[in-house]
Amino acid sequence: MKMKLLILLHLLLLAFVISANAAGSNTETLTHSPLSYYENDAVQQPQSPPITVPLTLIQSASSNGAVCLDGTLPGYHFHPGFGSGANSWVIQLEGGGWCNTIKSCVFRKTTRRGSSNHMEKQLAFTGILSNKAEENPDFFNWNRVKVRYCDGASFSGDSQNEAAQLQFRGQKIWQAAMDELMSKGMKNTNQALLSGCSAGGLASIIHCDEFRNLFPQSTKVKCLSDAGFFLDAVDVSGGRQLRNLFGGVVNLQEVQKNLPQSCLSQLDPTSCFFPQNLIDHVQTPLFLLNAAYDAWQLQESLAPPAADPHGSWNDCKSNHAKCNSSQIQFLQDFRNQMLNDVEGFSSSSQTGLFINSCFAHCQSERQDTWFADNSPLIDNKPIALAVGDWFFNRQAVKAIDCAYPCDTTCHNLVFNVGKSSMVDSNSNSNSYSDFNSQSTSDESFSMIFSHSTKLSFTGIYVLNALLPIVCSYFLANALW
Repeated sequence: MKMKLLILLHLLLLAFVISANAAGSNTETLTHSPLSYYENDAVQQPQSPPITVPLTLIQSASSNGAVCLDGTLPGYHFHPGFGSGANSWVIQLEGGGWCNTIKSCVFRKTTRRGSSNHMEKQLAFTGILSNKAEENPDFFNWNRVKVRYCDGASFSGDSQNEAAQLQFRGQKIWQAAMDELMSKGMKNTNQALLSGCSAGGLASIIHCDEFRNLFPQSTKVKCLSDAGFFLDAVDVSGGRQLRNLFGGVVNLQEVQKNLPQSCLSQLDPTSCFFPQNLIDHVQTPLFLLNAAYDAWQLQESLAPPAADPHGSWNDCKSNHAKCNSSQIQFLQDFRNQMLNDVEGFSSSSQTGLFINSCFAHCQSERQDTWFADNSPLIDNKPIALAVGDWFFNRQAVKAIDCAYPCDTTCHNLVFNVGKSSMVDSNSNSNSYSDFNSQSTSDESFSMIFSHSTKLSFTGIYVLNALLPIVCSYFLANALW
């Protein structure tokens, strides 16, 4: 009997060891293409369940040619305002990378980024879209809208490819969405904020003045770009991977038709797709929210596989704590370029800045980074209050963080490479949510966005599989 108990204890110990290893192991490389993308449209689950808002398709869009890549109708999610916010509007433009070739755009047609057939029918509204005052103090009771992204060019293309049955109609989708929302009451607003995340953050810069022109001059209108400040930066090989990507997007989708003429008169169209060259041409008050060590730009612009074929940056990309001194210096130079590029912009009294020294991407849609007990801070102010202070002119906001590693409030993204998962390194929550990513080529994968769960799901599966076997063994032998 003692031998049976000893075997039982050994089996239980084995189960927990396997579980612990599964929870903490990292392998070597991320399995995605050089131009794959992810955007933080997945959000941490807040303390109470968020509202879910249904998808509305714009039925009138097809008559104007305003369709997704595959010709399906574009859509949006709308939650009406109430009380003092019933006449105020915040529009969030969804992010999701770009497609720069016929092949990558054809692939996108099979995803929610290129077809409304694949879009979620319900979306949770959190962060800047939350309807709870304790989660979104300044905009909780506004009319809140998320416009879905299915054109692959930051709502800015205007062309087609008949042979591949591709419609590049981002500009028309933008116009159709605004027409629809104006007809639903936005034309009567007394204040409006256009925001966006990632590729949607770039779109909020491109369309900022157009948005302003929808309303009378008496209407307060401002714009917020979250994680949309993509730099024309040199990558680790000395090339410019993001410039190559943007050049393909601009040429394929004829984006130059919808870029500011004041920029195009000075620079080439690809350069005018970069925010650093656009912001000086935006007349409407604009707020830039960005991580100085933007996680997407580190993964896909600075050290993508094409620029790092031997994978010497893999560990650093997956976890900033694994960067060596020369890699950290390269990232500090990237931060310095970002600060130099916003220097003139920041001198205007109508602009706002919140550049924190974090390894993050898209901080306005996630509840834990937008407004929570342990949100990222600069000068003891969370992002939500900084944006609110700027929008309502309560205080000038030019918040620029000290350099890494001084900020202890960051919610840095750490990738469990090889397992397609990502952990927020500064969260005590045990909740999780899906974090989906589609590649710009034929490859795609999903990430799980977890918040420092004490035991990984892989480990739980191992325990669930082994414990019944162990118990059955013990019970069967106990009857001998």
